[in-house]
Amino acid sequence: MSDKDVLLKVNNLKKYFPIHGGGLIKPKKMHLKAVDGVSFEIKRGETFGLVGESGCGKSTTGRTIIRLYDPTGGEINFDGTDLAQLSEKEMKPFRKKIQMIFQDPYACLNSRMTVTDIIGEGITTHKIASGAERQERIYSLLEHVGLKKEHANRYPHEFSGGQRQRVGIARALAVEPDLVICDEPISALDVSIQAQVVNMMEDLQNEMGLTYLFIAHDLSMVKHISDRIGVMYLGMLMEVCDSEELYRNPLHPYTKALLSAIPIPDPKITRENKRVVLQGDVLSPIDPPVGCRFASRCPMAQKVCREATPVLEELAPGHHVACHVVKGSV
Repeated sequence: MSDKDVLLKVNNLKKYFPIHGGGLIKPKKMHLKAVDGVSFEIKRGETFGLVGESGCGKSTTGRTIIRLYDPTGGEINFDGTDLAQLSEKEMKPFRKKIQMIFQDPYACLNSRMTVTDIIGEGITTHKIASGAERQERIYSLLEHVGLKKEHANRYPHEFSGGQRQRVGIARALAVEPDLVICDEPISALDVSIQAQVVNMMEDLQNEMGLTYLFIAHDLSMVKHISDRIGVMYLGMLMEVCDSEELYRNPLHPYTKALLSAIPIPDPKITRENKRVVLQGDVLSPIDPPVGCRFASRCPMAQKVCREATPVLEELAPGHHVACHVVKGSV
């Protein structure tokens, strides 16, 4: 992948949240390491899926990339510019180029604003259009996301969950971004609506030339929409490869456990497939010990796994894995 093809390159990204603990007289300063050395690339026009169980740091990764959180360390190279080094004022032009679709359509829309005001706010802020042209852009965006012109003067409480998420998608697209960070955009929707929204997002991507970072925990849906997938566990990437390759040939034991938990609508296949049930306790993300974060639950863990942190390495063309055991067997 050449540098010209890469829109976003994240290198050793870290986000630590300081917390205080210990005694009352002399409290100890500790850090919750939500994101700890994450690196990946996203090509222009690609959808990169980021998956993992709740609390693994995938949403924090997305929010740090867009600078809703200031990074503790690392690089966020967007189209040749390191966003991690920019001030809030310097970030303003990039707010237009990177947008976010949030998880909860009930919380991310201002209940006191009409749909016209919600979608038009970014258009006005970035001076894209005004007057009648602004209103026409809003109508066009509503039609693109499956809503109608008459919805423009309504308030968020007048819509269903799926319709609210469509408004959120229209708001993100209003400023013509290059990269859209989708933070579990379908997890709060009914199952019957999820496929409609995902198919619509794929159509919009093809029509507008968008690049997606798609964050989710539903692996079956991530497979459907993603070109490549990164698997996170406790703030670190365990495996990164093409979508089809990940499902056909998972290498990391954590990835295998995740895939085995996907429900299959066929009782016969479900009985024949062996479910990987993880044992042991999840490590605390507060100043975790040296070693593999997954070692306490891994059935393949060896001594080296608790003594050295594995590095994400390319073990096959385009297939990166962070595992001492897998590396030794390849």
